Amino acid sequence: MKKIVRLILGDQLNSNHSWFQTSDSSVTYVLMEIRTETDYATHHIQKVIGFFAAMQAFAKELQAKNHNVIYFKLNDPANKQAFDKNITSLIDEQQFTHFEYQLPDEFRVDQMVKSLCQSVSITSDVVDSEHFFTTRTELADFFEGKKTFIMENFYRSMRKKHNVLMEGANPINGQWNYDAENRKKLPKNHKPTAPLVFDNDLTLIASEIEKANVKTIGNVDAAHFVWPINRTQSLELVDYFMSHCLPLFGSYQDAMMPNEWSLYHSRISFSMNIKMISPQEVIDKAIAEWQRRPDEIQYNQLEGFVRQIIGWREYMRGIYWLKMPEYANLNFLDHQGKLPDWYWTGNTKMNCLKDAIQQTLNYGYEHHIQRLMITGNFALLAGVHPDEVGAWYLGVYMDAIEWVEITNTLGMSQFADGGIVGTKPYVSSASYIDKMSHYCGSCYYKKAVKTGDKACPFNSLYWNFYDKHEDKLGKNPRIGMMYNLWKKMQPEAKVALLEQADYYLKNINNL
Repeated sequence: MKKIVRLILGDQLNSNHSWFQTSDSSVTYVLMEIRTETDYATHHIQKVIGFFAAMQAFAKELQAKNHNVIYFKLNDPANKQAFDKNITSLIDEQQFTHFEYQLPDEFRVDQMVKSLCQSVSITSDVVDSEHFFTTRTELADFFEGKKTFIMENFYRSMRKKHNVLMEGANPINGQWNYDAENRKKLPKNHKPTAPLVFDNDLTLIASEIEKANVKTIGNVDAAHFVWPINRTQSLELVDYFMSHCLPLFGSYQDAMMPNEWSLYHSRISFSMNIKMISPQEVIDKAIAEWQRRPDEIQYNQLEGFVRQIIGWREYMRGIYWLKMPEYANLNFLDHQGKLPDWYWTGNTKMNCLKDAIQQTLNYGYEHHIQRLMITGNFALLAGVHPDEVGAWYLGVYMDAIEWVEITNTLGMSQFADGGIVGTKPYVSSASYIDKMSHYCGSCYYKKAVKTGDKACPFNSLYWNFYDKHEDKLGKNPRIGMMYNLWKKMQPEAKVALLEQADYYLKNINNL
């Protein structure tokens, strides 16, 4: 008789997967809390707790549906702390005759499981995770023969293929992309909707992590853990976003405000990335809400949200599987710097960075513009090595799994891929930060001052960046205007800016 063991990874908690629709006494599911996963990066404590809590909840859900489940907790004596070692041991001890797994989303894990299948003496099979709109190779097929990988083209093809916001062969309202309408600053006295948070008591899981001496970063109130840890809570968060946040999501998705960590963002990426909810159902719910309240939800709010999921998320995954593993080692600008010490503490006099980093330490989260134009922008201007930046981003965010983190960080944020993902480096001086936020008014540094006492570091580092990389960026048509401005500056002004930047870089840990 066939005896099957099936591996479920921590980011494969999809209760709607075809595997789980009927129970079979010959099948046993295995989930593992293991040190290879806690230790490959220094993770935020909330991220580790969140994964383990969701995995434990999922295991209980499967058992309640009469599935056979083996669950390795972190400190179980029998836990060999690696996927392959635990599976091999189970095969020997329980005489399993067949091994199955779902396609992993990380290259590292994919290689490991393939190697495991080759090393065991039993047969094996792999199935799709049944989560994404695309296959691993769909983007590669779409761009075959092309020199550039323009996201907008891919996004439009996805809309057509899956009939999302379409009227026949044309986009609803005749326009594909409403990004230009989604860049508003929050009014000064505007009070955003209060975020929905949960009150999960995860002190037992936190104590087990502490007992194992897992190295983590960040803060947590484990007795009142705010993130969703099961499908029910994840759907509750989705519904709250649709009711309270979607009407203003698009307009203010790029806005930033001190001490407001959630704004109108959905914060469902953790739930979606570990597959407690699917991108299809999220998009369906958003469209249904817009159709139900067309007078309250303008179309640009909806399209901006849909684009993030069916466009950007699928695009990043496609680039990942097209370009890995070489992608992980790219460093187009040859940056070699170290990440400032205060990225781990938030102890900096720059308001924008202090707020974004302290928010990250407290919640394991900041929204995409904080990541791109605050923490990422500064690291790029400061010439930090992409590996340093990547390790930080992979560790500090609840939703950071390599397939989505590395392309966003090395490509979009740090331009380490030389333009595969982004057509230009995303850098700015203080003017952009002030335009989109309320950080600058009360900052120690002065947003309009470029050199001298209390000059905003972003200003001189911005021009230093362009000067340093003119050989690689000077012919980029999207930033030609900046080089024209640089060339027209008086020589003494240039020298002053470069000297100011040099001083800040040499004293970077004291900014």
